[in-house]
Amino acid sequence: MKKQSSGTRFGGVAVLRDASLSAVVAGVVAVVVSYAGPFALVVEAAQRAGLDAAHTASWVWALALGSGVSGVLLSLFTRTPVVVAFSTPGAALLLGVLGGYRFSDAVGAFLLASLLAAVLGFTGWFGRVLAALPQPLLTALLAGALLPFVIRAAGAVATAPLIAGSTVGAFLLGRRLAERYAVPLALLAGASAAALTGGFAGLSLDLSPTRPVWTTPTLDPSALLAIGLPLLLVTMASQNAPGLAVLRSSGYAPDDRLLVGSVSAVSAVLTPFGGHATNLAALSAAICTGPDAHPDPGRRYVAGLVCGVGNLLVALFSTGLVSVFAALPAELVAALAGTALLAPLLAALRSSMEADGPTGTAALVTLVVTASGLTAAGVGSAFWGLLTGTCVWLVLTAGRGASGARVSGSRRRRRAGPAAPAPRDPSGAPVAG
Repeated sequence: MKKQSSGTRFGGVAVLRDASLSAVVAGVVAVVVSYAGPFALVVEAAQRAGLDAAHTASWVWALALGSGVSGVLLSLFTRTPVVVAFSTPGAALLLGVLGGYRFSDAVGAFLLASLLAAVLGFTGWFGRVLAALPQPLLTALLAGALLPFVIRAAGAVATAPLIAGSTVGAFLLGRRLAERYAVPLALLAGASAAALTGGFAGLSLDLSPTRPVWTTPTLDPSALLAIGLPLLLVTMASQNAPGLAVLRSSGYAPDDRLLVGSVSAVSAVLTPFGGHATNLAALSAAICTGPDAHPDPGRRYVAGLVCGVGNLLVALFSTGLVSVFAALPAELVAALAGTALLAPLLAALRSSMEADGPTGTAALVTLVVTASGLTAAGVGSAFWGLLTGTCVWLVLTAGRGASGARVSGSRRRRRAGPAAPAPRDPSGAPVAG
């Protein structure tokens, strides 16, 4: 993986030198977005499995610890904003199946899924599958995943005009007057409006450290098929693939073996404490990898560090901090996520829609199906978007030869002629094409 920072040291001096307010806030926002909404899926899945409060807190502890350790170490080692989160589609998948099995059988299925993901990552098999697909399909997958969250911000303004409207208004004002601090201003304005209107009413905080609970994994063939394999599928296709696409769309060159393999291995170690899966983040990562985190791509890794530290704090105080995240007004979270994702959405749309011919058509289909929110057979729209787009691409390019099957007409012309300059987003940061 390319190390995007000019610094070569891993010590605190280099981190402090590269730190910025915008990167710190981006990391904080990424943590808030990661837990304020998707966390409800984990709580509901735990309830359906009949888990008590201690086991539920342990589940959160395992997810947050794995995300924090992986995010901090990989961001430091690669000098890239590597953001790790728990598998949101995996949690959604568990809602429909977890209650029918002993929790120890479910933990055994979690372990199988993480081990297989680590094998696919470290061997490079997962990366080779992704490399065989046209890049516009992967960036279209990312754009389709981001688009609903940006649209949701508009609905939040209509529902809570003061809280969400203040957030969006401050963001737009910041883009006009101080572009680097647009997202921090949006967070400050939204939180202030929520506090003034009683949006944080009923907030309670328990600061006692979480005590993890061990569950010995047991292997039930039915659970492995009903939980393990679908969990592997949705985690790899709906989270790790878009996570790599986020980094590429921001100009980085992620090492899929290192990232997917390492994150999945850490996830496997922590599954006996209840964590179902950790993976590369996509939505929250987009907040940390774009120009709003910092104009210099080499200094955005600080956002990944801050997000990782935030996850470690969630692990330490998961019982109390869960209630804090749950107390945030939903409209504030929606508006903040929508504004923070505007820049990465624009970059992904540019990269995916620059293709023409069969690749352009397949990219558009990928975007539309992914953005539709389709859920079938317990699998979310990101998987179906990528599957549908790939099928369209294969049908339209069948018999055209290797070059015609892998690149669009515009990209073939680029290979034939002089190298075209890399596309860039409004801040000047390179965008993967």
